[in-house]
Amino acid sequence: MYALSIHHTTTYRYRQAVGLAPHRLMLRPRESRDLRLISNDITITPAATISWAYDVSGNAVATANFQGKADTLPIVSHTELQVAIDAWPVFDIAASAINFPFRYADDEWTDLGALSLGQYPDPDRRLQAWAQGFVRGNPTDTLSLLKDLSAGVSQSVAYEIREDEGTQSPVETLRRGLGSCRDFAVLFVEAVRSLGFGARIVSGYLHNPEQNLTGSTGAGSTHAWAEVYIPGAGWITFDPTNRSVGGLNLIPVAVARDIRQTIPVSGSFIGPADAFKDMSVDVSVTG
Repeated sequence: MYALSIHHTTTYRYRQAVGLAPHRLMLRPRESRDLRLISNDITITPAATISWAYDVSGNAVATANFQGKADTLPIVSHTELQVAIDAWPVFDIAASAINFPFRYADDEWTDLGALSLGQYPDPDRRLQAWAQGFVRGNPTDTLSLLKDLSAGVSQSVAYEIREDEGTQSPVETLRRGLGSCRDFAVLFVEAVRSLGFGARIVSGYLHNPEQNLTGSTGAGSTHAWAEVYIPGAGWITFDPTNRSVGGLNLIPVAVARDIRQTIPVSGSFIGPADAFKDMSVDVSVTG
């Protein structure tokens, strides 16, 4: 087990003092058997009243309510945690799911629900055809298929740092051949869903102490990846940006059906439409 510190600052700047509507914050890492949260402190200027709740996926969501106006809004999250993640995980996949295709149990299928359905249009079935190309036979080894598909994302798409908001559709990512970590994650999730798997998006932090992983310009950054549900093993982590399997170097904050449900900080202001000046995000993950 080792200790990590995460410092995440989001700063909004305005050309004049504006009113601040409630802001939704997803900054608290998800605790698990492999991750023990020691502390998570959020500091906001101007002062805000913070209330906490859990969303439908069990993510901790804070809502910040403000009084008065401000021309600068820094939101600072500082987290201390302990991590014990196996570098070489072994997945105890149920005998019924070792080979693909397989059938989820009725209860699993019901509970997975929308997590097994595509969220983006694929009118020409380009995505489905691309995903099907990784199926080497019938049957084929399930874990090998998912590993091949995860590696195939970075083989088909070159990584780019994309500062603009939003996520490309999987078809657009395949067409452009370029994408960020969030585009890689969405492409992978939608591809495995097209094959009948239940999958979800994960957002959080990438710990990159050797600075040799894709998706981080320093020792740590925000990051997006995926999890696929396999009977027996449960949720298996795949990071298509780095072609990795398992949660090593990954600190999850939120899981969701759609990546738009995992935005770390979101909110609005009350004032002239041109009052918004810029936004900056600074993240450090240190051990």
